[in-house]
Parts: sequence; C-alpha cells; structure tokens
Amino acid sequence: MIKIHLESGPTREEPEGVTVAQALKDLGVATDHQAVAAAVDGELLDLAHSLDRDCTLAPVWLDSPQGLEIMRHSAAHVMAEAVRSLFPGVKVAIGPAIEAGFYYDFDVPEPFTPEDLAKIEEKMALLVNQDLPFERREVSMEEALRLFREQGEAYKVEILEEIPADQVSLYRQGDFVDLCRGPHVPSTGYIKAFKLTAISGAYWRGDERRPMLQRLYGTAFPTAEELTRHLELLEEAKRRDHRRLGRELGLFLIEEEAGPGLVIYLPKGAMLRSIIEDFERREHLKRGYQMVMGPQMLKADLWKRSGHWDNYRDHMYFCDVEGQGYGVKPMNCVAHMLIYKSRVRSYRELPLRFFELGTVLRHERSGVLHGLTRVRQFTQDDAHIICTPEQVESEIQGVLDFVFEVMGIFGFQYEVELSTRPEKSIGSDAEWELANNALHNALNAKGIPYSICEGEGAFYGPKIDIKLKDALQRRWQCATIQCDFTLPERFDLTYVAADGQRHRPVMLHRVILGSLERFMGVLVEHYAGAFPVWLAPVQVILLPITDRVHAYAQEVEGLMRAGGLRVELDSRPETLRYKIREAQLQKIPYMVVIGDREAANRTLSPRLRDGTEWKDMTLETFIERVQEEGRIPTPAKFP
Repeated sequence: MIKIHLESGPTREEPEGVTVAQALKDLGVATDHQAVAAAVDGELLDLAHSLDRDCTLAPVWLDSPQGLEIMRHSAAHVMAEAVRSLFPGVKVAIGPAIEAGFYYDFDVPEPFTPEDLAKIEEKMALLVNQDLPFERREVSMEEALRLFREQGEAYKVEILEEIPADQVSLYRQGDFVDLCRGPHVPSTGYIKAFKLTAISGAYWRGDERRPMLQRLYGTAFPTAEELTRHLELLEEAKRRDHRRLGRELGLFLIEEEAGPGLVIYLPKGAMLRSIIEDFERREHLKRGYQMVMGPQMLKADLWKRSGHWDNYRDHMYFCDVEGQGYGVKPMNCVAHMLIYKSRVRSYRELPLRFFELGTVLRHERSGVLHGLTRVRQFTQDDAHIICTPEQVESEIQGVLDFVFEVMGIFGFQYEVELSTRPEKSIGSDAEWELANNALHNALNAKGIPYSICEGEGAFYGPKIDIKLKDALQRRWQCATIQCDFTLPERFDLTYVAADGQRHRPVMLHRVILGSLERFMGVLVEHYAGAFPVWLAPVQVILLPITDRVHAYAQEVEGLMRAGGLRVELDSRPETLRYKIREAQLQKIPYMVVIGDREAANRTLSPRLRDGTEWKDMTLETFIERVQEEGRIPTPAKFP
C-alpha cells in the first residue's frame, strides 16, 4: 500500500499501481471531463499514470492555464492525425501548445489552402466524437528510431538523434503515434470546442537554410461560448492590425525596396514618436536620470570583452573600417560603461542613472519580422543604473514604480515575470545568486505577484519582465529590469568607498517602454488608431465650407498653433461631407466646421470623433478645452 495525499485535502492509502484518476476519485475529486491531468509531487502526469510511491496529488482542471495548455497540445495531436489521414505522404514536425492556441508544422508537396482547413476540421470532429484514448508508452531509443524511420518521419528522427536518453515516451491516439513528453487529456472527447485559424510558412527550426514547412494554427477552449468570444477577439485584432492602420493613418511604411524590418516614418508617425520621446525625456529627468548618447558602432574587441561576441554574435552586424573590425551596437550598455569609466567615481555619486534613447540594430531573420513589433532597427528607452550593492534593491523598486506609473498613464494592465539563468550565460554562480535574490527581494518588498520563467534571463543576468495587456487582453513584452554583476567585473568598473578603497558597483539594465517601434505598434492596436487627445498626432482639423471663409480659417489655424495645438487645415475643394468622412477615417479627435456664420461671429462649430457636435463655441473656449484634454493623464497611484 502507498499513502496518497490530496493537496489541501485528505490522505488515503491505496494499493501500489493505482492510477491517478482512481486515486483522485477515491479521495473525493470528480474527474469526469473536469480534471485533465494531475501534478504528482509537482510533476504533471496523465490521469492514467500508475502510482508506485507515497506522493501528493493536485488535480489539473480543464479551465486552468495548465489544463488549457494540455488540452490544446492534445488538439495539435488530433490535427496531426487528421492531416496524416487526409494527405498521404505528409511528414510531421513539431506541434506545441502556444498562448491561446496551438500549431503543428507539416512537410507537404503543396501548400495548404483555406478549403483544406475546412476538411481538416471536419476530420478532427470525427476523431473527437470517437473519444479515442491517448495512450502513453515508454520505449527504448532504438525502438523509437526504428518506428519513425519505417514511417519516413525524418523530422522526428532528427529530434530523437539529439535526445541524450535511453528511453523516450510515445503517445498514440487512433492510428497516430507521436513523440511527446505529455501529459495529454485522457481522450479526444475532452476536446470540445476548437477552430483552425491560419496557415503560414515556417522554416524547420527557424533556419532559412532548412526546408520550408506549412504551419497550421488552431485554438481550443472548454466551451463553445469561450471559443466564440475568442474568435470575435481575433476578428477585432484583424481590424486593429497596426500594419494596415499604419498605412491608412499615414504613420509609417516598411518597404522591401528600403529593406525588410526597416521603418520609414511618415509625418504623423514621426509626430507620434516625437510625443512619446518628449514624454520619456521629461519623466526620466524628473527621476534623476542623466542624458547620454553612445556611437552606433564600437570596436569588435569591446564586444568580445562584454560577452556579446560569444553569446549574441548571430544577432549582430559587423563591418571592417581600415582593417579594424567594428560591431554595430545591438545594445547600449557598452558605451554607458565607458562613460562611467571616463573618470574616478566616488560612492557619494552613486547611484548614477544614464539614460539614452538609443537606436540599435539586430539581425532578425526575415521570417520573424512583423510590422513595428519585430524589426531590425529600433530605438530603446534604455538606461543603466550603476550603484553600490546596498542600493540595488531600492533602485529596482524605483524602476518598478516608474514602470507601473507609466503603464497607468497609457492605460495598460500588466503581468510580471522573473526570468532566471539561461544555459548560455556568463558570470559565476555566486553572482547569479546575488542578482536573483535582489530581484526577488524587490518584488516581494513591493508585494507584486509574479511568475518564474526558468532559463529565460539575459546572458549576463536574471531579469524582471513586465508584460502589458492591451484592450484585447493580449500580452506584450515591453519593460524589463536586468541585474548584472558580471559586466562591471569585465570592464573593471569601480568606485571609491567610504573606507578609501576601490569597490565593484552593480549595474541594472532597464527599459520602461522597451522598443519605441514595438510600443507604437501596440498603441495603434490598443486604441484602434483612435489615440487620446494628448497622443494624437493631429488633434484638430479645420474644415472650411467655402473659399469665402478661408482667411478666417487660416487665422484660427495660427491661433491654435500658438496655443500649442496640433492642427491641420483642409483647404481642398471638396464637399463638407467628404471632408468629415476623411477626418473620421483618420480618427482625428476634433473636426471644426467653419462656415459663413462662424466667420461672421468669429466662433467655431466643433464635431467630436464620436459624432457629438458643439455649436457657436468661442475660439478661446475651444483652445482651452483641447489644451485641458491634451494634458498627460495622472495615473492611479501604485500601492
């Protein structure tokens, strides 16, 4: 007999070999289509798994984040089985669950079509209705290799050949067998509401030198109502797509002629960016940051010393100048360390906070470029705080306060993650432990809930990532705080302490908005292009009805500009209805109609973006109202 303890519940003795499902049932947990797996001493396992030792059980419910991920991964296997049955000779690659869905990559002679998606969905529905069990089997590496070689599954063979293990696990449902760690839902019948959503190309393992595969995307939810809501959000996301709105609103261009991943700002886009940059400068100066600026490229030897050469070289651009190798900067930290080293520093100067709106270039593969949110050249609101070890936690807390205040100003919610040491990194274990502890302690001191992302830190230090949530509840990586004990050592940064001796400072790498390009893309979609007055590139457009009032319209334009308003005058010989429609499409907050009556009375007739109309308003009153609405909002205070 073995003792099985239900987390936050009773303990019961069961015969050795009892399944997880039976143990949960005996402990009073209803598992029928509600629990999809269980955590056994923290390890996720199938409900059919046999227990052979004393342990603690915690059911994983279908509507929990872990349960949804398990169900969606199971749906990917069902999709792969459907594709295999409909398209003989297809080769399968990988099929993970992703946020809000799943995908599977296939090697097929001809690309999939939208009509193929309907056929695959229909076949998936048949497989779900058959309620086929997901059966796990542990096999030797030799057996697994033999099986997939016989099936001609070259991608599975390649994966197996890189696994340093004697045994692997396979899952079967119906006629489909896949290499997988699991767990899975007990049977296909648990997958109630699903939809295939998109087709794209994807290079095998993201390498453009490898075969181009066909990637099928889908999603799955516990109920049809949740699926319907999600699909509505997807349609809304298409309407808000910043790539389309960017052209329609005249914000930016990305032209193949100029080069992929390189942004060309149009006047309104450049104005929006300038508004954000001016806001950033003011907020940083208020908090004691000093403005600095580094060169766009530095000698290759510096990148070798910093560790970028060994750990980040594939993402960098290099050139040769008069026989000397240079690296175009992918980050701003190296120049900031040289600024610190330009003279001897005293402990009385610390912390030093260097801020730069630094433009960087990174080699991103063309397949991952996406509008403003993934580009090759971008500008970061980058800062490096160099401080004593005793100041680290308070400085991290100060950055957290800064981030949350800015998120409130822009109207974003957020989630927080702490990412730990990756496999490819520099620095000693002791330094990483110190950095980890500093980040943990700062978050705990502020009472901020956070999740742990194992192995996803920067190569030089762990980090806190703040992911903002937009109007559609999508998560975007923007702010980050990285704690670094390693680079100050590599660049021999020191300060003279109170004891007269030289000591090693700590460096915090941090951004608030992150990439301005990505943040602008997120803003466009968050507001659907209808920016609040303080952010709108054009706040007011003047619409004269006839040429007779053009002189008055020009006078109004000048007075508005003098009052600090961002105003345009539409003097085209078009009808008023046409001009209003154009201004509405441009999502301009205020349209001001000027006719004979307004010119005679020296008044205005503004029309708001939502259709509200004001009649016979004085120019002074209107300017004051727009000035008031154009002020940066005050965020709710972070507790």
